[in-house]
Amino acid sequence: MEIKKNNFADFLIAIILLASGINALGAEYPVGSGNDDWWTTYPDQSSGAGEDVNHPSWVMDALQEKPVLIYVHKSCDYCAPQTNAVQNITGEFGNEIVFFEISAEGNDSRAEEALQAYDPNGGTMYVPLTAIVSLGSNSDGEVVPVWHSSEEITGDAWIENYVEDALTQYDEFSVEWTP
Repeated sequence: MEIKKNNFADFLIAIILLASGINALGAEYPVGSGNDDWWTTYPDQSSGAGEDVNHPSWVMDALQEKPVLIYVHKSCDYCAPQTNAVQNITGEFGNEIVFFEISAEGNDSRAEEALQAYDPNGGTMYVPLTAIVSLGSNSDGEVVPVWHSSEEITGDAWIENYVEDALTQYDEFSVEWTP
């Protein structure tokens, strides 16, 4: 009888550890300069690696309320899958984030500002550009805007992971942030 209790207890402990391990392996990205990190300056792959980002004022204004998702694109076949993925995510998280959908085909100055600020590859300015901006702690422990972006077709999971992480980061750091 005692063996069964121990086996059951061991089983419960294993389930708890497995469940906590899954949560710990969730969409949690560090602040750094690597490909998957939240960035405070231009990342390693950028020609401007280590340089400060000039966040547009409209992003900084929106960041005072919520994390920001920026999507700059054209009405083309190449952008269509990313447009669908972004729409799926904004449908799910629309009340929790500020969303800017910006056409790269018109005269919207925000398109150029977003491409200049958040192009992860240092000025190539390809679309679709998907950027997520939140808050985090830099290497000095200061709370600053952090961002991650891609100019590729990433799909729903990539966007959802970064948006969920942006929400977690924002909840943790927004109280300490003074813009």
